[in-house]
Amino acid sequence: MKINYSLGSNSPKSFQAYPRGIAFDIESGTIKRSRKPKSSNFFSPMKMLKSLGKKIQYYFKLHPVILFLISLFIGITILILLPLYERRYRMMSSYSKLDMLGGSESYPFAKLKNLVMVAGHSVYTSSSCEKVDKEDAWFLESYQKHMGQAATFVSHIQKGVEITGRDDAALLLFSGGETRKDAGPRSEAQSYWVVAESKGWFGNQEEVRWRALTEEHARDSFENLLFSVCRFRELTGTYPHNITVVGYDFKEERFVHLHRSAIGFPETRFFYSGTPSSQTLREAALKGESLVRTQFHDDPYGCLGSLHRKKLGRDPFHRSIPYPNGCPEIQGLFRYCGRTLFSGPLPWA
Repeated sequence: MKINYSLGSNSPKSFQAYPRGIAFDIESGTIKRSRKPKSSNFFSPMKMLKSLGKKIQYYFKLHPVILFLISLFIGITILILLPLYERRYRMMSSYSKLDMLGGSESYPFAKLKNLVMVAGHSVYTSSSCEKVDKEDAWFLESYQKHMGQAATFVSHIQKGVEITGRDDAALLLFSGGETRKDAGPRSEAQSYWVVAESKGWFGNQEEVRWRALTEEHARDSFENLLFSVCRFRELTGTYPHNITVVGYDFKEERFVHLHRSAIGFPETRFFYSGTPSSQTLREAALKGESLVRTQFHDDPYGCLGSLHRKKLGRDPFHRSIPYPNGCPEIQGLFRYCGRTLFSGPLPWA
């Protein structure tokens, strides 16, 4: 009788001839014991250092001069890069500390991201706000005394207000210090703000007035830009993402190529909006501008020679400049004076 075993629970158990995990040599009839794998110490720091030391020692014996030159190059590179990273770290650290101490609540205009700067050219001296278009209402230097000059100042103010009105994230700054002794302790910046106020902000009072302020220490065009950037930091807690400068059309090259390069601000985020000068002054203005551009080309920061002397002459009341107290991240830029461009770290670089 043939018996069939099913594969169910009653089927006989399979027989293991040799223990699992043990290799059996059939020819010799012996059991081979498998070796336990050694624990990997590939990432052991000590072994890596010893291995590296042996390799360096080996290569030093073969090529001592080449290895010396490589080591010298690495050492010099570290000496050059370390101070740069240290300055960058200190700059960002001070930036973070100020933000942590103040917080966005301590900056009245923290939500504004773009700067619109109107550079001042004169001081308004009239007690009447109805004469803003008249030359005798402004303190004018001899080279400014031309018909239509006052109207150009008003056009700068209007242009700045209109640009700001189209950008909800813009802060408008009128820039210019107390530059004329005979005009009294009145700043160019305050003069421009008063004119804007007298004109009802050219129909943009509700949108612009609350975010239009002044920078009242600049003595030349370079300081108009640099000081306004610092003032923006004081008011918003950050540096501007975009900068728009409003001024005479013939000064565009000075601002875009010379002053912008001097502060290292990205060209793609820097804009200039120019308005024409008085026609009677046009030819003389172009000649004068050519001379000033040459001076700033040789002295980008206006801290040497004739530009420096001119700046001192525009500070008749010896005002103490508060910057860079409100913008410590760029204090190196404020202290720098040279014929070559500043190469230190900058928040917008």
